[in-house]
Amino acid sequence: MKTFIAAAIQIAPVAGDLSPLSIDANIVKTISFIERCVAETGASLVVLPETVTTGFSPGCSPEELWDLVDILPGRLTSPIQDVAKRLGVHIVHATYERGEERGIVYNSSMIILPSGEIAGIYRKTHPFCAEMLSQGGWVVPGNDVCVVDTELGKIGMIICFDGDFPELSRIQGIQGAELIARPSAFLRSADIWELTNRARAYDNHLFMVGANAVGIDPAGTFYFGNSMIVSPIAEVIARASSHECWVSAVIDPNKAMVSLTPGSSVGQPFDHLADRNLDLLEKYSDLLKGPAGTSFTFSRPGKK
Repeated sequence: MKTFIAAAIQIAPVAGDLSPLSIDANIVKTISFIERCVAETGASLVVLPETVTTGFSPGCSPEELWDLVDILPGRLTSPIQDVAKRLGVHIVHATYERGEERGIVYNSSMIILPSGEIAGIYRKTHPFCAEMLSQGGWVVPGNDVCVVDTELGKIGMIICFDGDFPELSRIQGIQGAELIARPSAFLRSADIWELTNRARAYDNHLFMVGANAVGIDPAGTFYFGNSMIVSPIAEVIARASSHECWVSAVIDPNKAMVSLTPGSSVGQPFDHLADRNLDLLEKYSDLLKGPAGTSFTFSRPGKK
């Protein structure tokens, strides 16, 4: 991994109902933010919020959403690919993706290289309960992990609620990811957002770049921003507020693991990946692969 500047951009969807015109306006707005962010920060990696082309809650049926979005690559990615090539930067772009048949939609992100090429596409493996098609929502889950070896380093991707599932980031850490990008439209508290970003960074000793939406989406849901960049020892090295903006930080692999805690004179004596008890994991592998659920009552719609 080389030393470079990473940035997380947080922007609001354009106001009003979702339509081809609003999607075009979101893309134009996104490009403007990318251009200004790179000009002011010198970022080599820019991470965008979840479903930046539409907003998270689309306020329409899965079939209508399928009609409005596109396959990848396609018309929702080509303008962002063009700006990546023109500026010579890496961009983690996020959009709903048209699936194999009408009504099948994925919540996806991708790594776009400075050449404009899409080097990897990730489909959210843990959609939030409200967005799951099987629970009355509008997307279906993916089932693959994506880590891309770029000139900056090895970059993995998760999307929003994925960050609640430690095993997903752990797989990417074991695959060699040095940074995980987390496009998000986070709906819960800033405390949980920070907790999961810091925990996933610390669990796997890698950088986390979480870009969270702000503003109000087409269905009227509000987002609080708080985009952040976290170091491999769980230090928040950049944090945004709740308005449209970006944050940036230097990603320096030479300083990532030099101390036990931020600012400490004590060196880092352990590695969570190397120090795993593999015998224990093997002993309980069947249990870990099996179904489970909390013993406490919770309020999922339709749950009995």
